[in-house]
Amino acid sequence: MPTVIAFLRAINVGGHTVKMDLLRQLFTDLGFSGVETFIASGNVGFETADTDLPAMESRIENHLNEALGYPVKTFLRPPARLEEIASYQPFSLEDLENPSHTLYVGFLQSPPGPEATQKVAALGDSLNQLQIHDCELYWLVYTRLSQSVITGSRLEKALGMPTTLRNLNTIQKIIARYSNEHS
Repeated sequence: MPTVIAFLRAINVGGHTVKMDLLRQLFTDLGFSGVETFIASGNVGFETADTDLPAMESRIENHLNEALGYPVKTFLRPPARLEEIASYQPFSLEDLENPSHTLYVGFLQSPPGPEATQKVAALGDSLNQLQIHDCELYWLVYTRLSQSVITGSRLEKALGMPTTLRNLNTIQKIIARYSNEHS
């Protein structure tokens, strides 16, 4: 059965603490199999025969909202799509390979329009580069994230839609975990 990775927003941040065994159970309750959590920041791998990702996102969001009592935006990606995301080169190789720089990927449920894309690009400065490609936002931070004036809420305001961010290293670890075993 195909594997899908769920990237959840608002799990174990902002005062919302969710135990990983509960999160796994909530996904199992939806009929998914092989449910695993990866790092306690809202990454869930599972197997499903369902191929309608938008419908699954909605179903998961509704179930989590009901069970947890607050909205949890859900962004689904199969491992093959994660490989494409990780191999995409939005910035110069020199910038991407600089050990003091960190690349984050923001997952979106749909591609933002041209106005949102311009607003996001306008947030860039001497410490941050931003680019949108398809349903992902690529954010290269030249320093520590805590030193950036860009926040998740500023990004969402510019995008006009929710996102959840993951460090590229985390995405690569998820790819290593799921691509070999479940492709």
